[in-house]
Amino acid sequence: MARPSLHDRVASARAQRAALGRTRVRRTVTHRDGAGCHVLDGSGEGHWLLDFCGNDYLGLSQHFAVVGALQDTASREGAGGVASHLVCGHHAVHDALERELAEWLGYPRGLLFGSGFAANLAVLQSLLGEGDACVQDKLNHASLIDAARLAGCRLRRYPHGDAEGAIRQLRSLPDGAALLATDGVFSMDGDIAPLRQLALVARAQQALLYVDDAHGVGVLGPEGRGTVAAAKLGAAQVPLQLATLGKALGSYGAVVVGDDALIAHLAETARPYLYTTALPPAQAAAALAAVRLARRDQWRRDKLQATIAHFRGGAARRGLPLLPSDTAIQPLPCGDDRNATAYADALEARGFWVAAIRPPTVPDGSARLRITFNANHELLQVDALLDALEQVRDQIERNGTRAGNATQAAPAAKA
Repeated sequence: MARPSLHDRVASARAQRAALGRTRVRRTVTHRDGAGCHVLDGSGEGHWLLDFCGNDYLGLSQHFAVVGALQDTASREGAGGVASHLVCGHHAVHDALERELAEWLGYPRGLLFGSGFAANLAVLQSLLGEGDACVQDKLNHASLIDAARLAGCRLRRYPHGDAEGAIRQLRSLPDGAALLATDGVFSMDGDIAPLRQLALVARAQQALLYVDDAHGVGVLGPEGRGTVAAAKLGAAQVPLQLATLGKALGSYGAVVVGDDALIAHLAETARPYLYTTALPPAQAAAALAAVRLARRDQWRRDKLQATIAHFRGGAARRGLPLLPSDTAIQPLPCGDDRNATAYADALEARGFWVAAIRPPTVPDGSARLRITFNANHELLQVDALLDALEQVRDQIERNGTRAGNATQAAPAAKA
């Protein structure tokens, strides 16, 4: 029997990505300083760029209190998590982090995971099985899609943001338990799920509503409690919610919050929780410090919202066609994959790091720049980005996708 060669398959897939302009290259950051970062290029030389593609929305990843908590706890407790939570890895600082985040979001209990991806796998695999239904927004994060597939349940997806589509899908699967899952803020579009309508759908169809609020917690809603609180919902309407620690909270990991019974069930049955070493206590201490800062420092959210409004106003005056979004994620459609990379290359030559997002992360024909903001950005930096976007747009319209090669590099000042 002649088996296909996996090396041949990999080579063919890579060639196909290259032909479509979808090759991905990992970049190396040697240092971060506020909104700036020192990045190595292909030759190993480094240069400073203004970062407009990260998810550190409140600018907490470099805050002295967060870094200090990490260092102090590591000096006392070491660098590792030692074991899984249910063996001997559950530390007092893990417990404090779970309690603080649950109390902040208005839930009885929380459960700490090593990542948001692992948390989504845990929730769906622990609650759903064969014969059950999971209905999801078409643009949900990949971790939610993968989690439903691995759970073995029936997965159905409704058109983006369409609550009527969600109820149609749930009605088509009347048997078995049902879970309705959605992102709170959609990571590539920056828009917000219609949570009040989805809560009514879940109630009418006796489905559990689960919200992955990775890009909402810390940034949106009263006291930064996210999209669920912004929609004036709580644990009664949204029994389970996910908050990641690696975005607005500037750390790493994720916490699922919910009622006592659901969280206890996850803690005893979820494979990504049972069979994974606990997050290092030092990392949990950093996240705990970040949560406390996020709760206290409303000025960070106020500054971020002012920055977003300034950018959108400037883009409108320059005729830059942004997608509708009031969040820190501001997508600029480019259409063609190569157009998106040309934009990104030309912006980098001018000193700006903006991510070009292409399929399969987004649907075919919807490649874009994913421009993101954080509380460290200053308005002068935003204006400089707007000017660069206008220049690159005009050059691409004149020369096609050759702009990335035709642009003369300008030195990027350290931010």
